[in-house]
Amino acid sequence: MEILYKSTRDSSKRLTASQAVLQGLSEDGGLFIPTSIPGLDKSLKELSSLDYRGLAYEVMKLFFTDYTEEELKKCIDNAYDDKFDTEEIVPLVEADGAYYIELFHGATIAFKDMALSILPHLMTTAAKKNNISNDIVILTATSGDTGKAALAGFDSVPGTKIIVFYPKGGVSFIQERQMVTQAGENTCVIGINGNFDDAQTAVKKIFSDDAMKAELNAKGYQFSSANSINIGRLFPQVVYYVFSYCKLLSEGKIGEGEKVNIVVPTGNFGNILAAYYAKQIGLPVNKFICASNENKVLFDFFGTGVYDKNRQFNLTNSPSMDILISSNLERLIYLIAGEDSDKTKEFMKNLVSGGKYEITADMKAKLADFEAGFATQDETLARIKSLYDNTGYVLDTHTAVASYVYDKYRKESGDQTKTLIASTASPFKFTPNVMKAIAPDKISDDNFAMADELSKLANVAVPKAIEEIKTAPIKHTKVVDVKDMPDAVRDFLN
Repeated sequence: MEILYKSTRDSSKRLTASQAVLQGLSEDGGLFIPTSIPGLDKSLKELSSLDYRGLAYEVMKLFFTDYTEEELKKCIDNAYDDKFDTEEIVPLVEADGAYYIELFHGATIAFKDMALSILPHLMTTAAKKNNISNDIVILTATSGDTGKAALAGFDSVPGTKIIVFYPKGGVSFIQERQMVTQAGENTCVIGINGNFDDAQTAVKKIFSDDAMKAELNAKGYQFSSANSINIGRLFPQVVYYVFSYCKLLSEGKIGEGEKVNIVVPTGNFGNILAAYYAKQIGLPVNKFICASNENKVLFDFFGTGVYDKNRQFNLTNSPSMDILISSNLERLIYLIAGEDSDKTKEFMKNLVSGGKYEITADMKAKLADFEAGFATQDETLARIKSLYDNTGYVLDTHTAVASYVYDKYRKESGDQTKTLIASTASPFKFTPNVMKAIAPDKISDDNFAMADELSKLANVAVPKAIEEIKTAPIKHTKVVDVKDMPDAVRDFLN
């Protein structure tokens, strides 16, 4: 069955999967969503015998229905190759009564690699399928991890250019160094004087600027997105939840059909939305536990039904979650609104004009599968320390937020359901704060020396991604004000 895509703000239009991948964001500002939800066509027991690539095909074929089997398998094989430092791609580690899905074994040591390794292949294949002659310009905002993963994915890919905006001073030292040392003539990295929400809002505005699109089209360019608003990012993330469940099944740790909880540290809501879609296609899930840091706009939303970004923006020790506008939540809003695009559009209009919206009681009742919690910065560091002291396992600051929230939820609810926790980044990506938690006497101004110390404490080799940037030259130094972002795009594209 062919799955088509429609906008959350206009249900009348229909695109194929490849067209939606190419476009990224709907012209009306909405996000693309499947016209119907497919279901797994093999049992979980059958799927549990497959490796990551094989299972990726079985899941992705459900959503990318206009890609041929040969095209999709080629994209998967090109994406999930030896750039990952473990043969199984996604290891599952048990610690303190939960199972951590290690999503950070790719080239940039963060979970974004899981989808951004395949997006360039999905996109270039889509361009051929749709007879696109323009160069595709990937325009993206990052809170830290998407940027480097997208740059690495699109580096030197023919027919593409990529421009990444990040909040100057709002990402970790390692995150920034990974981006600003990125090679490739088709890559551009620009810091902005503002936060991630400023960057993301400005990127969305550029996408919806018809005059600018026409101007660039005349010069042979068209925009697309590498953010999780793109279905080519979103649906590959469904795979690792199904894979992790199947791994527990194959190891006899759960029975077929047994429900699990899934805990996700989230800011932009894409990663937990992928878990939600995993349930829609047939994964047995009990609760989705949404973990926030001190920017707890999602925690408040699930508690009250009010989404309100009118609050202090906090720079925290989990910077990839320092977000007040969770773009992917729009897809969930659309679904619980009964796929009412007019209602969804009104909510998003209110968010722009007044910074808030409130869902109805009927909509809130449809969120019963979700629990939410948050961790302060001190609680995050305390969780890293306690887990390390008790098990020797080291978490990064984002995964520690999820671990803290889950630990609190388990104690308060008594829920003993087997639980998967999305481990979204290597601790080496946030070494200063990890060391502050487990070995404060080893903190220094030298991030790379601290990485060596962390390696000894965690008994884990320093990742290749860290070793590579120690001596890599800095290639990108531009910083602009938010209002100047469109001109910065023009400058790079000449």
